[in-house]
Amino acid sequence: MKIISAEIPDILIVEPQIFHDERGFFFEAFNLKKLIAKTGIKFDFVQDNHSYSKQNVLRGLHYQIIQPQGKLVRVIAGNIFDVAVDIRKSSSTFGKWVGYEISAENKRQIWIPPGFAHGFVVLSEVAEVIYKTTDYYAPQGERTLLWNDTDLNIDWQINTEPILSPKDAIGKPLRKIDVFP
Repeated sequence: MKIISAEIPDILIVEPQIFHDERGFFFEAFNLKKLIAKTGIKFDFVQDNHSYSKQNVLRGLHYQIIQPQGKLVRVIAGNIFDVAVDIRKSSSTFGKWVGYEISAENKRQIWIPPGFAHGFVVLSEVAEVIYKTTDYYAPQGERTLLWNDTDLNIDWQINTEPILSPKDAIGKPLRKIDVFP
């Protein structure tokens, strides 16, 4: 397993060691002990989520102000452009975003700690995304940062209008959201 720091250092890209042979491949998708040893961060995952989405579906940018969640995101079918926005007011990278293509093919995962808004857009015909969370879903604390906030200017890597849920279409801009200290 290789850990790569993103432009925002708290975001980590996890690149597994993949073993290929004539039968196919094998890799360890998750090993808590190794992840803690490589990152120094204590992960306590309590929930797994799985989504299936069609091309150009954009989910996000979501976060929970109550029971904030860290997320370990991976793709098991297709490919996505995955985005994290730092919404920690005291952070030197507050209001900055990073985005990476992750796919079933590259088998990379992205660690997004609490204090970030998260979203992704599907680049392939369909995509299945699985992510582990460090806290349970708390609907009363759920918030949505506007996906196309001009202050963020996120390049979503698509050339068409995304397909949005009603909730995501009316997210709030960064200057009006609840943020973390």
